[in-house]
Amino acid sequence: MQNKNEKANYSSTPYDDVFRTMLVEGKNLIIPLINETFGENYTDEAEIIFNQNEHFVTFEDGSQVEVITDSNFRIIYKGVTKYYHYECQSNPDSTILIRIFEYDTKIAIENSVVEDNVMTITFPNSAVLYLRATSNTPDTMKVVIKVPRPGIDGEYYVKVVKAVSYSIDDIFEQKLWFLIPFHIFSYEKSFKSYENNETERENLIKEYEKIKIGLEKLAEEKAISDFQKIMILDMSKKVVDYIAEKYSNVKEGVKKIMGGQILDFEAKRIRDDARQEGRIEGRLEGRQEGRLEGMKDAKDEMIIAMRENGIPEEQIKLIISFKPTKN
Repeated sequence: MQNKNEKANYSSTPYDDVFRTMLVEGKNLIIPLINETFGENYTDEAEIIFNQNEHFVTFEDGSQVEVITDSNFRIIYKGVTKYYHYECQSNPDSTILIRIFEYDTKIAIENSVVEDNVMTITFPNSAVLYLRATSNTPDTMKVVIKVPRPGIDGEYYVKVVKAVSYSIDDIFEQKLWFLIPFHIFSYEKSFKSYENNETERENLIKEYEKIKIGLEKLAEEKAISDFQKIMILDMSKKVVDYIAEKYSNVKEGVKKIMGGQILDFEAKRIRDDARQEGRIEGRLEGRQEGRLEGMKDAKDEMIIAMRENGIPEEQIKLIISFKPTKN
């Protein structure tokens, strides 16, 4: 049984960072995941609005820690607004329900309504994405809220999604492209065998060739943007770097298929910084030509930086020409 005085684990991992990046850089990718998790029927017309993710948790000893929820957002669809809270967890642990309830309470209070001495709070629809799972990992978890008045105890459920339960065919058929960076967890138990057996490792590589071909097709069909395709590949590489750190053959084999030195988010940062630098210089000069000159110089510096980092010319052209979609 969970010790009520045990502090929940609030540490962040590279997997959390990938999860948040996928949300921020590809908001439309989460709609199919929400539909799968909560049985919704949202379309591309649904509007996602991200809320504040930073909260402070106070412990019994008076200490405080700032925590960041993996995702806290609301979806507006056909005039109806629903709140969602989604966490990413590499391993099932005994503190996840504590963390989720603490986050949910903060979210509910922030969106509460007080009228005529009555406070109404609405808890978000909550879920956790487990990257690893066992036969004992539940499909749902439950929070029971006992109140002083008998007979009106409340309870709500936390949905559980297990990344390893979805095959590549499932992911593409159900448009769960959000899960692709975490698909490597499905093969984690076989890393040792893959590392030492080239024939078996080839089977893993073929699986990732299938993933890349699938993403290329989606981009050609405009189901995802070229930038989203590159982002998914890059985030997949980041996960592989971490999870297969001790298995160089596995890591390098998968990374080679996923594009090797593909678009790194440092390159994205350089691109954004370059655009901002150009805008600032143009404003300081007070002339349109100053702005254009600043943009040109920053663009040239960005291209040089990407070439120095070994990014292929084809990818550089894609980055330079990329235009963000207006929400």
